[in-house]
Amino acid sequence: MAVFWGLLSVFSVISLLAIGGANAMLPEMHRQLVELRGWLDDATFSQLYALAQAAPGPNILVASLMGYWIGGGAGLVAATLGMLVPAAAIAWVVGGVTQRLAGHPWLKAVQAGLVPVAIGLILAAGLTMAAASSGGRFDGPGIVWLAVTLVSTLFVWRTDFSPLWVLAGGGVLGLILAS
Repeated sequence: MAVFWGLLSVFSVISLLAIGGANAMLPEMHRQLVELRGWLDDATFSQLYALAQAAPGPNILVASLMGYWIGGGAGLVAATLGMLVPAAAIAWVVGGVTQRLAGHPWLKAVQAGLVPVAIGLILAAGLTMAAASSGGRFDGPGIVWLAVTLVSTLFVWRTDFSPLWVLAGGGVLGLILAS
């Protein structure tokens, strides 16, 4: 039961910071689940993320999958509720305020100011996943994973191909480099 409440509290706090979506919160998920609590290791964290991204559905599946891995069915429920309920409550309140204040010039400035924050969080997520894939280091083989992350980012950003091709390519490259 302690894991249930732990997961619920961790993901509730993370959801309050989810500017840019669930992927933007990967660095904090990694810090909380791998570094601080030791519930996952780097390899498992990376594998669960890849599995969640390959599955159809919203990016929030990563939290549910990690919760399931850590605490079974109760962990899945705790992580999912933790990610959804606080964020939904804030979105409901902010949505109402935004509708009432539509047309105010400062509201547009605030919205425009959140764009770089979201971009920065998503870039940090990419670097966190590259670090997790390389055992937390960017020397030697870690440079390869950093390069793979950069190439993957450019591929998804600049082409119309499905991101699943990046996941498949990363899996094949991982098999090649691991053998």
